[in-house]
This record gives sequence, C-alpha cells and structure tokens, in this order.
Amino acid sequence: QVQLVESGGGLVQAGGSLRLSCAASTRTFTDYIIGWFRQAPTKEREFVAAINWSGYDTYYADSVKGRFTISRDNTKNTVYLQMNSLKLEDTAVYYCAASRMSYAQYNYWGQGTQVTVSS
Repeated sequence: QVQLVESGGGLVQAGGSLRLSCAASTRTFTDYIIGWFRQAPTKEREFVAAINWSGYDTYYADSVKGRFTISRDNTKNTVYLQMNSLKLEDTAVYYCAASRMSYAQYNYWGQGTQVTVSS
C-alpha cells in the first residue's frame, strides 16, 4: 500500500510558476513509477508527466513539454512537478499516482491539489 499526498497548488497568474510535490509513504519508493495527471472541470483526467524509479527516464504530454519538469528525490520519497509559463488552460486539479508495473496503469492515487491560473 502506498499513500500519496500532493501539495504546492494554488492561484497564480498566467506566465507564472508553481512547484507541486508528491510525497509517498512507502519503504520501497524506488519500486514505483510516478505520474502526474490533471483534471479540469467538465474534462476527463489527462496525463501530464511521468518519471521512472531512477529519475533518468521522463515523459511529458505535448501540451506541457518545455514548460513542465518532473523530477524525484528518492531520499525524500518525493516527486516534484515544476510548472513554468503557466497558461489558463493549465487550471485543473493535479494528481500524482504510483505504478509498480508500467506507465499505463497506476495503482495508487493522491487526493489532488488545485492549480488555478488567472489572467
């Protein structure tokens, strides 16, 4: 069982930056791929970024490539999502998720953190 807690969300103006954190409670943090997802009102949840156990392999949705950076600190059981040049369309609830097996199926989810980008 893995518990995930997101933090760092908030209100920011367009063009600004936020850093989200995802803290995991597990002794085997390096067993897990960690992904970030988001869900905007009236829209389906969508993939944002993912990172493998070592941090060397990262993947991004086209919509955030070049603006967002995912990283992890295995000594702190934490994954980060640095979000720069934020746009109105980045407004959503952001969730982190953990998977032992693949980038396609995640077994554990956090409760989410709200990110609101204003004009």
